[in-house]
Amino acid sequence: MATVLEPAQTEPDVVDADVVEEPGLLRRPQATTGLWSWLTTVDHKKIGILYGLTAFTFFLFGGVEALLIRLQLARPNGTLLSADAYNQVFTMHGTTMIFLVVMPLSAAFFNYLTPLMIGARDVAFPRLNAFSYWTFLCGALLLNSSFLLGGAPNGGWFGYAPNTSITFSPGHNIDFWIFGLQILGIASTVSAVNFIVTILNLRAPGMTLFRMPVFVWMTLVSSFLLLFAMPIITIALFLLMFDRLFGANFFNTAAGGNPLLWQHLFWLFGHPEVYILILPAMGIVSEILPVFSRKPLFGYPVVVFSGIAIGFMGWGVWVHHMFAVGLGPVAVSAFSVTTMLIAVPTGVKIFNWIATMWRGSLRLQTPMLFAIGFVAMFTIGGLSGVTHAVSPHDRQQTDTYYVVAHFHYVLFGGSLFGIMGGIFYWWPKIFGYGLSERLGKLQFWLWFIGFNVTFGPFHILGLSGMPRRIYTYPKGMGWDFWNLVATIGAFVIATSVLIFLYNVAHSRRVRPPVGHDPWDARTLEWTLPSPPPAYNFAEIPVVHSLDDFWHRKYGEDAEGRLVKKPATEEPATAVDESAIHMPSPSYFPLIASLGLPVMAYGLMYGAYLVSVVGGLMLIGALYAWALEPSAEPHEPHEPHTEGGGGGVDPGDAVLQPPEEAESVPATSTATSTEPSTEPSTEVTP
Repeated sequence: MATVLEPAQTEPDVVDADVVEEPGLLRRPQATTGLWSWLTTVDHKKIGILYGLTAFTFFLFGGVEALLIRLQLARPNGTLLSADAYNQVFTMHGTTMIFLVVMPLSAAFFNYLTPLMIGARDVAFPRLNAFSYWTFLCGALLLNSSFLLGGAPNGGWFGYAPNTSITFSPGHNIDFWIFGLQILGIASTVSAVNFIVTILNLRAPGMTLFRMPVFVWMTLVSSFLLLFAMPIITIALFLLMFDRLFGANFFNTAAGGNPLLWQHLFWLFGHPEVYILILPAMGIVSEILPVFSRKPLFGYPVVVFSGIAIGFMGWGVWVHHMFAVGLGPVAVSAFSVTTMLIAVPTGVKIFNWIATMWRGSLRLQTPMLFAIGFVAMFTIGGLSGVTHAVSPHDRQQTDTYYVVAHFHYVLFGGSLFGIMGGIFYWWPKIFGYGLSERLGKLQFWLWFIGFNVTFGPFHILGLSGMPRRIYTYPKGMGWDFWNLVATIGAFVIATSVLIFLYNVAHSRRVRPPVGHDPWDARTLEWTLPSPPPAYNFAEIPVVHSLDDFWHRKYGEDAEGRLVKKPATEEPATAVDESAIHMPSPSYFPLIASLGLPVMAYGLMYGAYLVSVVGGLMLIGALYAWALEPSAEPHEPHEPHTEGGGGGVDPGDAVLQPPEEAESVPATSTATSTEPSTEPSTEVTP
């Protein structure tokens, strides 16, 4: 009789009821390398790199626009650019440098460094962070697409109405400017919210507000300024948009409108914006100077409070941009006084920076050179700015190249000097190798000399009566020589930028090793490997003092002299990365951002159905984003328990509550001189 063989009996698969594979669009992106990983990343470090790379690319575009301006003005009766082309180039130069270069370069440092400096694993809202970057990129591309679609914005970066009305600018040039800045404003606002929540809620245990690095303080102040300033320019842009697209009359004097309304709204945003641009650079310089002076920052609380004071007082000076419009002696006198007063906290900072260097053990490496250059150039820019507080003097300076000289000394001599110093300072931490010191110093001196040769003569040209925004000038005005000198200086700056690009390419090929703490730094990010791992800290640090990392490395002997503590080698222990929950990648922030320019193009060209499609893209992506589960498909869903560090969006990051100090074994620190006394507990998924 035949025997029927039964199939082998196996244990039934155990299926976790909580684990459900998301179908279709809700399936999580899995790529960890390649282009797709960058398109879907929510890692604050990758987003910081994306911000920096994008902003530096636009810096090159803005630099080319600046060279075109200087070539046009190098000699009298220039013919390189027509009047309309010149208006487009100088409008886009100003708009690019402010909104597409300095602000996002600052955001690059905010994104990469803030969580590392406060001992956090990520920002509070990682997907919102990704949405901020992609929205910034969409707004920037929309703005620059105008060159290919009939003409770039041509009304100046200040967009004064009624010159920007449909009557005087009938093409789509200004529409690109309006919608581009509105989209960029969305990016800045959501980013500001993210950093405020991150800094206030996700600090490591022991990191009180007055143990935070100055850079984190300046990030916080700048974020609050962004949060309150961006809605003002958004309102102004909405009013102008309705004037142009729907026949409103907010700025039409014939119909009862008032063009001065634009000036008040724009400069009420515009002057806090100046401090949004300069405060991050002040924070960077406040981190560099103590490290390369081998001294603590002189007057840390005073530096912090002066930054906060600048943030408050920046709201009370906007009318010094409008002294020539006839507001009357009372308003002019009041804003003259406030313009003088705001110089006080700025001067306090300069005093503290100089005192930090005074009698310090200075190391004049590239980051330090740029930081010292910042202090010197920003001081000159500040002094020329204080002259605007003298109303009769201001009336003579208004709309002349003296004003152009002032704000370039503040924004280039200030912001870009500080940012370039920060690039050299944190490059080893971000990429794991250093930039060439020899090439860096060559770049600095060309940058420094070229800057002064370019913008120093602007003071003379302005006091000689040369108006700003003119595209040509006749012979015999006395402006020929200094314009030629300024053009030569601009090309010296361009040469220094080319040296920087070569330095980056060369160093990337050679990859000189620098170690995890090449500068003997003071703050927490230098305790990590270079570049840091995806989870930042395997064990959340406990902070005991300001400049905590410095105090781990150094102590005092019996006679009060500084001595280096012996390094304690910790046994290398494998980190179980699967036990550290990090937010998973998502493509919905990118899709949501893409909906914004689609809406804008539809409104600009009257194709309202296209705008509806863009709106559906935005709403649909945000809805799907909200439906994304808080854990990976293979992870159980665990509600986040709020600790002392505050809560986060459960749909974004599940970070370790700082005061619970949960950790995994073995922190990956570059230099750990004191074994942790905190009990180490396993982190559950």
